[in-house]
Amino acid sequence: MSECSEITLADGVRVHVEVSGPADAPVTVVLLHGWCLDRRIWRHQVAALTGMGRKAPRVIAYDTRGHGRSGATRLRSATLDQLGDDLAEVISRFAPSGPVVLAGHSMGGMTIMEYAHRHPDDFAARVAGLLLVSTTAEGHTHTRYGLPPHLATVLRAGETLGAGLLARSGAWCPHRAVLPALRPALRWLLFGDDCSTDALRLTMRSLGRAPLRSIGGFRESVGAQQRLDTLAALADVPAAVLAGDRDRLTPPACAESIAHALPGAELEIFPGAGHMLPLERPEEVSAALTGIVRRVARQAKRERQRAARQMSGATGERRAA
Repeated sequence: MSECSEITLADGVRVHVEVSGPADAPVTVVLLHGWCLDRRIWRHQVAALTGMGRKAPRVIAYDTRGHGRSGATRLRSATLDQLGDDLAEVISRFAPSGPVVLAGHSMGGMTIMEYAHRHPDDFAARVAGLLLVSTTAEGHTHTRYGLPPHLATVLRAGETLGAGLLARSGAWCPHRAVLPALRPALRWLLFGDDCSTDALRLTMRSLGRAPLRSIGGFRESVGAQQRLDTLAALADVPAAVLAGDRDRLTPPACAESIAHALPGAELEIFPGAGHMLPLERPEEVSAALTGIVRRVARQAKRERQRAARQMSGATGERRAA
């Protein structure tokens, strides 16, 4: 059973959070969704995590500001900088102690990198595992939309111009009415060879909830971010980097550069898959995530046992004295 909660962030934005799993779990998993999506894209992974029985972690999934059931964001706050700070606040509120595993899809992965960049001490002290799915550390450097380079350049220019106009259109969602007409194009852009009706429907519903300000407002920050140096500076955190070889937004080159920069990362490229890996390859993504959680849980258990032995030894020494 999951519990729904709402918190108000430091700047007054309301964020919707869902928490599941045992409150005393030794590990907490925080799930971060992508641009124009919401927490529901992780539903298969939430089910897999809560199905781990006695080893189940505590799971926190939340809607980013300006997405899903969370409150609208101001235009000046539609940045990855702000999302990194939001993640720090969510962790502080909902997982104030113990090891944390962070899993991010697309913009969610970029949010994790921004958190590592802006809060390096907190990251080093708390984060014990990473799952980066269909994401990039280099903005739009590798994005070609599956098109020849010259056409991709033209499309990016038009997209950037359109995003600027949408960003100033406010916190409303008139595009819901035209989403059915865009369905074939979105199916091509976001998915690979296979796409279930359920996965596409959920994606369309998420897009329909995203206000125009969020659709356009985050575009500049997402396109400009460069965080390979941040990844290279991280400690040897257990990590998995996943991508689809049909991803037209964050192609395999994005995942390869992340895995090259990030110490200890395992890279997996899925043939025939697109950008929506949590929905396209749910079992494989869940397996990667539960594998990281088990590794972190074993390490946490060893550390607790070591601390207990040290405490026992110190107590024995005091008695002898």
